[in-house]
Amino acid sequence: MGFQIGIKDIIDIILVAILLYETYKLLKSSGAVNVFLGIFTFIIAWFLVSYVFKMELLGAIFDRVVSVGAIALIIIFQDEIRTFFSRIGTRSNWRVFHQLTNKFKSQSAQAEIDQSVVQIVIACKNMAKTKTGALIIIEQDQSLRQYEQSGEALDAIISNRLIENIFFKNTPLHDGALIISKGRLNAAACILPVSKNPNVPKRLGLRHRSALGIAEKTDALAIIVSEETGKISYAVNEKIYVGVKPEELEKVLSEKMTKA
Repeated sequence: MGFQIGIKDIIDIILVAILLYETYKLLKSSGAVNVFLGIFTFIIAWFLVSYVFKMELLGAIFDRVVSVGAIALIIIFQDEIRTFFSRIGTRSNWRVFHQLTNKFKSQSAQAEIDQSVVQIVIACKNMAKTKTGALIIIEQDQSLRQYEQSGEALDAIISNRLIENIFFKNTPLHDGALIISKGRLNAAACILPVSKNPNVPKRLGLRHRSALGIAEKTDALAIIVSEETGKISYAVNEKIYVGVKPEELEKVLSEKMTKA
């Protein structure tokens, strides 16, 4: 009887490949890719020993390690597992529903969003000219409540003058992130997770790594103004875009804040 592969087997293989690839991407962004490769190598060795070569003694030892290892993996990768499942409902799979919802938004609501975008862009342009460091986070589908609680509550309207004043060097709230949620300046001086991605250029400082860190953990949009160069950058969907023009920033903000 020959070896046969059906359509169900092909679909099974494709789904496993996608799962492994997404897991690899998630752990690569968090700096734990070497652990993933080590676990993957162990699983292959366990499969060969237990099911191909059928070594009973060594296979029994590997079986015990695997049975305990499942619990250990949940403990080790609890942050990554939480991030993985939280992204399932917030990725572009639901983009159609966002577009349908946006069609029913009133003109006054859209005008308010446009005004907020203009205020943020003006603030970033002015801070870029004076080389004032800034880190602004725009909340999307995933709540940023846990990060807001690490800073000072504001609940203020979005104003370029207020944003610039928050990040002025002599103010007590300038060190940290400003979080914008539901069209309001919700909190300032917030502490964010720092990206452990080894591929981030070393010339990028803590603000850029924090922006990338929140973009890896959530679906938020992070805007950075560099204190050293005055360049405007933004991070979203685990990627960072350095040195963008105000026009590009305005376009991205309009898209993201309309969906929020």
